[in-house]
Order: sequence, then C-alpha cells, then structure tokens
Amino acid sequence: MAQREAVLRLDEQWARIRSGEEHAEPAEADRLLAELIGALREPARTDPECAARLGLRLGDLAARRFASGDRPGALSAVEEALRYGEQAAAHAPEYTRWYARGLINQAVWLSWPLSDGLRWPRYPLGQAAEDGPSPMERAAGERALDLTRTAVDVWAGLDQHEVVNRRGLAQAKVFLGDRLAELGRTGEAVAWAVDAEGGFRALLLSGPGPEAAQEAEEALDHIGRQLELRLRFLAFDSLVQLRSQGLLPERLLPQAAVAARIQGVPEDRIAAGLRLDPEHVATMLEVTPWLAVWRFEVRGADGLWSVQSHPWHSAAEVRNRTAEDVASELMEGWRNSPDYPGSSGYWRIHLWWQEEGDPAGARFRLLVGPDAGGVPS
Repeated sequence: MAQREAVLRLDEQWARIRSGEEHAEPAEADRLLAELIGALREPARTDPECAARLGLRLGDLAARRFASGDRPGALSAVEEALRYGEQAAAHAPEYTRWYARGLINQAVWLSWPLSDGLRWPRYPLGQAAEDGPSPMERAAGERALDLTRTAVDVWAGLDQHEVVNRRGLAQAKVFLGDRLAELGRTGEAVAWAVDAEGGFRALLLSGPGPEAAQEAEEALDHIGRQLELRLRFLAFDSLVQLRSQGLLPERLLPQAAVAARIQGVPEDRIAAGLRLDPEHVATMLEVTPWLAVWRFEVRGADGLWSVQSHPWHSAAEVRNRTAEDVASELMEGWRNSPDYPGSSGYWRIHLWWQEEGDPAGARFRLLVGPDAGGVPS
C-alpha cells in the first residue's frame, strides 16, 4: 500500500509539471517521467488505476517523442499506452475517456504524413490524385481511420447525459471526418462533420460551462472551414445524396449550388437535385462568387513544361460561370496572344476552384497540340 501511494504521489508531481503548475528542466522532466513509468509497471498488472495512469504516462512519453521528431518512437509508446488503457477502461468511465483520447492521438500521429503543415488533407482526391500517398502512408491512414472509429464507439458507449461524454463523442466524430478526408473519402467526411456539428450545437444549447462552450465554438469554426473545403471536391451526385440524407446544412447550399454550376450542371438540375426553388438557385449563383485559378503551360523542345507568366498564371473572381465557360474565354485570349506557341506547339491549361493544387483536382483541364493524345499532360 505504501509503495502504491508513493507511485501515485509521483504521478501527481508529474501532473503538476505537465500542466506547467510546477517547473522542471527538460532533462529533469524526462528523468521523472521515465522513473514514473518504471514505477507504475508492476502495480499496473493488477491495479486498474495504475494501469490507466501508466497508459496516460506512456501517452505523455509518446507526445514528447513526437514533438522531438521521433514519430516511430512515439507510435511505439502509444501502442503500449493503449494496451494498458484498454485494460483499465472497463473499470471506470474516466479511464474509458483516457483510453478513447489515446486512440485519437495514435490516429493523429499515424496519419500525420497525409496532411500538410496546416493540417489540411495533402491528398484530398484520394486514389484519383496524380501524386498520391505511398502504399505505406495509405496503410497508416487506414489504420488511423480504424482507430478513430473505435474511439467514436468508445465515446458513444459512455453516458451521454454527461457533458464531457457528449463533447468527447462530437470531437471524435470531427477527427473521424478528418481521417476520411485525408484518404479522399470526401462524401463520408462531410457526413461525419455534419453529424459532429449537430452534436456541438446541441451541446451549446444545453448551456454547458464557459470552458465547454468555448471549446464547442472553436470546434464549430473548425468544422465550418473543413466543410467549405470538402465541398470543393464533391461531384454533383454526392451533393445530391448528402442533401437527400439531410447532411447538407442550409448555410452551405449556396456553395453547393456554385460547386454544381462550376461542374457544368444546369440551373434547373441544380434546383431539382438540391430541392431548391429555381429562382432561389439563380439568386444564389448571381450573388455567390467563386475564385477561378488558372495556369497555362507550354511544352519546350526538351519535352519540359514551362509555366507562363501573368495573365496566363493568375486568378479572378467570377459569378454564375462554369469552369468550362471561364476556360473557353481564357483560351480565346491565349490563342490571340504573342505567348501562344502556334498550331504546331503543345500547350495545356488547368483551372481550379479557389486554389491551385493537384492537376487531378482541376475543374477544367485540356492538352492541345499535334497528336496531343500521345503527350503526357
């Protein structure tokens, strides 16, 4: 008993250091954490609290390793952390919550290469991307997705009358949407994000404390940005399906209408598919601009492509125009410019919505030249 109490006192000291309440130099903190993990191992075999805390502290070790750039070491530590976390989870709701958060963390670290520095999906087009993830990265992303689904199930199994559990479940659904988006499964990502958004809005309506309310507002901001991004990669059929399932929020309908119009869908089909009044759709398209971003390139004698300068590599805000409309107008000017390589030259155009990216994500693309079908675009 005395040994257990000493270990728990050491854990309390580490918790104060971890929170910043107590200062320790990095080397001293590392030493203390290693000592604590070693001290918890024996009692963790039979004591649920010690097992749960060992899972937490191994998770802290993983976080420190990840922050220092040691991703393999971090993943190794968090794998061990989850074994102890799962062992303890059945003994108390708090331990279950610790386990669920550990699952989320492991998934984030596994999927890290699938996102850029701002944590946006690096390959939002999935299998269609021209420069997609490596097989190893994709396998890690699929594993991260499985772990996050497990975390959602764990949170869902807790008492949903408690604010902390409702918040945890909604947040886990946000992470699930993120993991799906990284693998290019955008329709599913939107569905889970909308589900999570509903959870956070319900949480706010229940009148949680100030801290929980602030976290919910921040999560809603994140979800809003993610949904706006994801709609740019959805085909019209996917938009129609989301609308029919009640998973396309009203505030995003103008962007959905614009997305469809960019793809060349006529206004009457947009209205029918999104279950909107035709006049309402017409108004949406007239007042909601989209940013067309284009790039012209010319193929040199060496076979290399060179990007042309402004105005052939630029952007402009447009309204109620399809990507093909914009590209056709640009190409007319291009053919009459001194930069045009002539009918014997090879050139290509890519036009994106909002920002330049993977060629596979271009809303319009065309390769022109003699026997252009035999030239890589």
